[in-house]
Amino acid sequence: MRAVPEIDREVERRIEELGYELVEIKWGGSGRRPMLKVRIDKPSAIPGEGVTVDECAAVSRALEPWLDERGEIPERYVLEVSSPGVDRPLIRSRDFERFRGERVAVMGAEVLVEKATRLEGELLGLADEGTEEEAVMLRLPDGEEVRIPRSEIRRAHLVFTWK
Repeated sequence: MRAVPEIDREVERRIEELGYELVEIKWGGSGRRPMLKVRIDKPSAIPGEGVTVDECAAVSRALEPWLDERGEIPERYVLEVSSPGVDRPLIRSRDFERFRGERVAVMGAEVLVEKATRLEGELLGLADEGTEEEAVMLRLPDGEEVRIPRSEIRRAHLVFTWK
């Protein structure tokens, strides 16, 4: 099933009212049995200290009655609410600022900054936030600091480091 922007916006609003942050919404499944996967986090969560299974269940229970009433979604939909996991995706500009100083992996469809399609390093934050030139600043393991245009990034996520 295709994403329904109005539903996405309302799901985000309802999640925020419950005190959580929407990380990602993914639509899947079929037209007859759509699947809505929702990843949530605590707005102040430190990597590795995210939401619990009980909190995911509570958000699911809060969303289900509203989703059940929606005519755009077949009655046999599947709702999956989960934490973003230790490899939390970085999707919005606020994610790249919030996790400054953390180890991240950035992937591009093409080679990034003339190095590779996947780069890993310390997230330094964003440059030119909110503009078409917005870029992710990364310190590579060799100490080199690079600027990767957001438009070239296909996926970015935290990298879990065993301590």
